Amino acid sequence: MTPRAKQSGPNLFTAAGLDKNAPRPLADRLRPQKLLEVVGQDHLLGHDGTLTRMLETRSLGSLVFWGPPGTGKTTVARLLAQETDLHFEQISAIFTGVADLKKVFEQARARRESGQGTLLFVDEIHRFNRAQQDSFLPVMEDGTIVLVGATTENPSFELNAPLLSRARVLVFRSLDEAAIEKLLARAEEIEGKPLPLDADARASLIRMADGDGRASLTLVEEVWRAARAGEIFDEAGLQNIVQRRAPIYDKGQDGHYNLISALHKSVRGSDPDAALYYLARMFDAGEDPLYIARRVVRMAVEDIGLADPQALVICNAAKDAYDFLGSPEGELAIAQAVIYVATAPKSNAGYTAYGAAMRTAKEHGSLLPPKHILNAPTRLMKDEGYGRGYAYDHDTQEAFSGQNYFPDALPRQTFYDPPERGFEREIRKRLDYWAKLRKERNSS
Repeated sequence: MTPRAKQSGPNLFTAAGLDKNAPRPLADRLRPQKLLEVVGQDHLLGHDGTLTRMLETRSLGSLVFWGPPGTGKTTVARLLAQETDLHFEQISAIFTGVADLKKVFEQARARRESGQGTLLFVDEIHRFNRAQQDSFLPVMEDGTIVLVGATTENPSFELNAPLLSRARVLVFRSLDEAAIEKLLARAEEIEGKPLPLDADARASLIRMADGDGRASLTLVEEVWRAARAGEIFDEAGLQNIVQRRAPIYDKGQDGHYNLISALHKSVRGSDPDAALYYLARMFDAGEDPLYIARRVVRMAVEDIGLADPQALVICNAAKDAYDFLGSPEGELAIAQAVIYVATAPKSNAGYTAYGAAMRTAKEHGSLLPPKHILNAPTRLMKDEGYGRGYAYDHDTQEAFSGQNYFPDALPRQTFYDPPERGFEREIRKRLDYWAKLRKERNSS
C-alpha cells in the first residue's frame, strides 16, 4: 500500500494568525506615535499638562507613573524618550534580578560617555524589594539614567522614601467613556469597517473595558472575529461573545482598599444607596463577606457609637447571621446592616474621647488616683488616708456625689463631648445636669 498523501493546507498555528507574518494585535497597531495622540490623560499631556510643561522647559526628571492597567503608562514613557532624544530601555521588575540591573546600568554609563542619555522604563517597579530599589539611587543622582517607573499600586506604600524623594509621582487616570469611544473610532478607521454593534451593545462594551484602553481594543478584536457578514450584535449577543470581563479588583492590593474605603465613607456620609453599590461591587468581586462584616462592625463603633447603641448589636447580629446562613442568604444580612448604619445618626464622640484619653494617659504617666477612691484593705493604707472621705454615690441625693475622680496632680479633663444627635442627645442632657450638680456641691 502506498502511504496516504498528507493533506496540504495551513496548520493551526498559521490558521490562527500566529505565524511570523501575522498582523499585529489591534492594540499594538493603534499605539500612539505622538504624545498628542494619547487619550484620556489631558491633565498630563494637554496644553497645560504636567508633562507638556516639563517638555517645554526641557526639565524632564525621574518620574513614577501611578495608575490602572491600560492607561498609557508604557506608551507615554516610550514617547517621552523619543521627544527628548534619550535611548529608551525597558525592563520589568517581575523578570529582572540584581545582575540584570547591573548590566543595564553599565550599558547606560557607556552610552552616557558617548553622549547618549538613557530613559530607563521599569514596569511594575513596586515589585522590586528595598535593596533593589535603593540600587537606582546612585545612577539617578549622577544622571546616568532618567528613571520612569510604572506601578498600579500606591507608591506611598510600595516604594522606598529615598526613591520617591528623587522622583515625581504622576497619576494616570482610568479612561473615561469619551476616551474609550475615541479608541473605538480610531480602530474602525484603521480597519475600514464599523463595529457590528447596536448603540446599547457599543455602550456596554465601553463599560466592560472598565477604563482600560488595551482591554477595550481586545474586546473589539473579539467582536470582529465573531461577527458573520451583515450581523449586528445587541447587548445580550455581545455578552455571549466576550463573556464578562472580571472587575479590576485584587483582594490584597489597591482595588480592595479603595472599595472598602468607599463603602466606609458612604456609610459615614449617610448615603445608603452608594454604600449598597460598593458593597455589591465587593461581593461581586469575591471579597470575603466576613471581612466586610467586621468592617461594618467597626463602622458602628467608630462612626455611630452611642448616637444609636443598637447599631453595634445589629452589625454583630449580621455577622452571626452570615456565619449561620452562609452565602448568598447571609449576604443579605450584611446588606441590611449596611443600610442600618448608613441611615443611623452619626457620632464619633466616643471614638475621639477614647483617643484623647489615651493621649492624656501616655503624657502624664503613672499618676496615683486620689486616695479617697482607693480601697484600704490594710491598717497601713488606712493610716495613709486610703478611702478617707469617699462618698458612696447611692447614699447621696440623686445618686450623685460630685466628687473628683481624677488624680490630684491632673486637673479635671473633658474627653467625651456627645453631640445633639440620636440617643446622645439624652446623654448630653445627663452630662450637663451632672456638671451643674458637681459645680454646686463642690462650691458648697
